[in-house]
Amino acid sequence: MNFFTFFTSKTSLPAMSEGQPGTDIPRVKSLQITGKTAARTSFLLVVLLAACMQVNAAVSIVRGKVVDADTKEPLVSATITIKGTNKSASAGLDGSFRIDVSGVDNPVLVFTYLGYVSQEITVAGKTDLGEIALKSASTGMSEVVVNGDVAIDRKTPVAVTTIGAQYIEEHIGTQDIPELLNIVPGVYATQQGGGYGDSRISIRGFSSESGNGNVAYTINGIPVNDPETGAIYWSDFSGVTDVTSSIQVQRGLGASKVIVPSFGGTINITSRSTDMQQGGYVWQTTGSDGFEKTAVLVSTGVNSNGWAATIEGSRTSGNGDADGLNFLAYNYFVNISKILTPNQTLSFNLIGGDQHHGERFEESILDYQQAPQGIRWNAGVGVKDGEQINPYTNFFSEPFLSLNHDWTINDKSSLSTEFYGIFGSGGGGEIGGATPSRISNLYSPYDFTAAEQANAANPDGSALTWLYNSHDITNWFGLRSTFKTMLGKYTTLQAGVDLRYYHGLHYEELTDPLGANYVLDAYTGAKSTAEGESAGNINNPNNMAVAGDKINYDDEDYELSESAFAQAEYSKDKFTAFLTATAENSGLKRVDYFNYLNSDPEQKTPYVNFGSFQLKGGANYNLNDQMNVYANIGYLTKPPYYASVFENYTNQINKMAVDEKLFSYELGYGYKSSGFSAKVDLYRTAYKDRSDQSAEYDPATNQQYSANVTGVDELHQGLEAVLIWKPIKEITLRGSGSFGDYYYTNNPGPTSVFNNQEKLVETIPVIDLKNEKIGDAPQTTASMSLDVNVLPQVKLGVIWNYFGNYTANVPFEDYTSPDLHPYKVPDYSLWTFAGTWRFKMAGFDSELIGTITNLLNTKYISDATDAGATGLASNAEVYYGLGRLFTTGLKVKF
Repeated sequence: MNFFTFFTSKTSLPAMSEGQPGTDIPRVKSLQITGKTAARTSFLLVVLLAACMQVNAAVSIVRGKVVDADTKEPLVSATITIKGTNKSASAGLDGSFRIDVSGVDNPVLVFTYLGYVSQEITVAGKTDLGEIALKSASTGMSEVVVNGDVAIDRKTPVAVTTIGAQYIEEHIGTQDIPELLNIVPGVYATQQGGGYGDSRISIRGFSSESGNGNVAYTINGIPVNDPETGAIYWSDFSGVTDVTSSIQVQRGLGASKVIVPSFGGTINITSRSTDMQQGGYVWQTTGSDGFEKTAVLVSTGVNSNGWAATIEGSRTSGNGDADGLNFLAYNYFVNISKILTPNQTLSFNLIGGDQHHGERFEESILDYQQAPQGIRWNAGVGVKDGEQINPYTNFFSEPFLSLNHDWTINDKSSLSTEFYGIFGSGGGGEIGGATPSRISNLYSPYDFTAAEQANAANPDGSALTWLYNSHDITNWFGLRSTFKTMLGKYTTLQAGVDLRYYHGLHYEELTDPLGANYVLDAYTGAKSTAEGESAGNINNPNNMAVAGDKINYDDEDYELSESAFAQAEYSKDKFTAFLTATAENSGLKRVDYFNYLNSDPEQKTPYVNFGSFQLKGGANYNLNDQMNVYANIGYLTKPPYYASVFENYTNQINKMAVDEKLFSYELGYGYKSSGFSAKVDLYRTAYKDRSDQSAEYDPATNQQYSANVTGVDELHQGLEAVLIWKPIKEITLRGSGSFGDYYYTNNPGPTSVFNNQEKLVETIPVIDLKNEKIGDAPQTTASMSLDVNVLPQVKLGVIWNYFGNYTANVPFEDYTSPDLHPYKVPDYSLWTFAGTWRFKMAGFDSELIGTITNLLNTKYISDATDAGATGLASNAEVYYGLGRLFTTGLKVKF
């Protein structure tokens, strides 16, 4: 009997007995449906059945949201699979997902994300699983969130972009970390001359370069900028890319509770700590210009006694992307952890490397255009005894050790403490004395064989030309401890101390007198020299130096700083607000063994102390589940760098040196749904009392001149936006843009110019900076990317970056007239390609990864200096960006 016949014929329903479980209706002997009511009854029952079918269909759809267990950040594109089937879904831009479990008995969902511990959840009839919090595959991540000053989306009121391990893996290729960040609005990064690890980065017009380091670089919350100059030397920690869990770029004030050189922003690297699960990988990559990299990682996982270890090592080599840029680097990572109690962990970390690479310098546009080698030309290379050499090198070894203790005192309070040491040793090679002749013309190598012959023919046996290394030996120690507790139901208080000690030794060592008996390093009577220009040793005025002896300069620098910080955060429902206050005392000291007699008390300076502080606050309000608004405001100060405190490379203290200051405020809006997200922020930053020391060599007078400029004021303001659209789960479109307006707001002066005999040669009454654009970084940037999962295991992507409104760097003292303006660098854009294929090989999870940077082989200027502020291309010295480069890598996990 079919459904219609059943309900339109005479039908008796069985009687229900009173008290039958689940019923309390009266006894019904029979029910008959007859006559004209049959059609009406049939229709109603069909509607009822359809509704029931819809209910059953709705039950088959399961929803939820996948987030990081520590930061509560959504894990975009996390994979959700029905166990035992091939059915899967991916989390949207807000971490949300929906998956159809119909047709599966007792479905179990498996949640996976790269770098996180997988989790299985039994559906058990639920339609909304709520928030699924995946834990990092590395232990100790909660401590990183506390000590590492990690910003949390829709809670921390700062402009932030987070890049995960998967993106790094798929796009790093031959690049350094900075180049990956060009997708972030307000960021500009280049590889400068192309040397291994020689990249630089700017955020919102603030530079990371030596003497003006205003971009903070932290590893697990520990600042690793050069204490003397603020510079970031990426080659010192190049191996960190292999063990990075995430890179977080905090633009503007950021979330840091300690004083770091973060006027432009902070780049916070979170490294993996000990993996909770046993495993590892072997990763082999090959690429353009002989690029080869081998990396191996092994993790024991956490054993029954609470011990765990992770060890990684890599070797990277290549010929470089221009003549003479050969490089070789060994990098390593070690983590050993012990779970002391359920509430305490102890972790030891070691990150470091040892590298050697060639370098080159900016050259004029005309010289590059006429060079037979094109943009690969390196004017510094030479030939010695029939072999090509590059005297301009960089070599450095810098292990970074830390011991971390994380203690959850109770359900309200915790204490995280980190003690660390960084031990650097290395330097750079250069040519001393007379510039050697070339084999033929400007584009041919230096002839060091001819230089040896000239030295041998010198009647007094001294060298006319020689090779030397400038050495830097640095030791840093620090202690940072943060106590966190809940005050009431909605307020969290964090307070702590940050103690740092730094000692640096700097000297030149004669490495090769090029066939001469000695190098005469005669004392010239000067107390003033730029490092690299000979002034001799007053304690050995007629030093006849041989290989291994110190020449030119020998000095030590010390820095001792103590700071205390406190942060209060109020968070209730949709509203979060914070206030951070930090106070620091920083003392700088210098010892000079060459410019002062050993008996001279001025050989050592006292500590020169600077008091600094920061006060910043902000608030975030979540308008609903999709939209939020935030604002922040802050006033920061930081001490000037060494070159601005100790004038002209001597122990003479600059009484005009004062703390640099920054006042900034920002407004932001965010929207995030499963398929679309948007972030927009407006910022305005006033930078006061910037100081800078520059040194220039005048070949006409054979003199080194130096100028110490103080009191420079700047304004940085702009609009930034990030849009992400995921029309279907296989496609992700991303766009970002930054429209900045960076310029000088005053005319500082007077400024004194000295020669290397410490004689005043000129006083510049006014430096005409006002309203000039701040150079060295584009003020307009844009980026677009497309990622397509063409197959479940095959992903292809392209990135387009645009850089415009870009003016050259000009030394301050060259602005001697309001009619002078910098050279404008041509706008340019670049394309990048990346592809990944994930598959099984002999039962192991494997990945084949390919990258192509500068896909169209575009010729462009990446860096420029216009000494004299002529505005002319003919006067600019530049680096051309690197040409097309590719890599192919195979990663096998076990």
